[in-house]
Amino acid sequence: MALNKNGWSLFLLLLAGIVVGGFLGYLAQNVSWLSWLNYGQTFGLTTPVELNIGVMIITFGLTINFNIASILGIVIAIFVYRKL
Repeated sequence: MALNKNGWSLFLLLLAGIVVGGFLGYLAQNVSWLSWLNYGQTFGLTTPVELNIGVMIITFGLTINFNIASILGIVIAIFVYRKL
């Protein structure tokens, strides 16, 4: 069963690479010789933005945490996508 090369498969592979890489970076933070995998940067809103429309309050917030392990996950996901 062949997987078609389209944008959705690339998106899902990239998302999986980011999540798995971030998780592995989190696990490696306490291992002395792998702690460099958790080095990274956080982007996003520091405080959530609230929209009060009377009957409900909608809260918007987004934080993205990139580390070296998640970047490696992205590279591996692109490599897997090209091999499909």
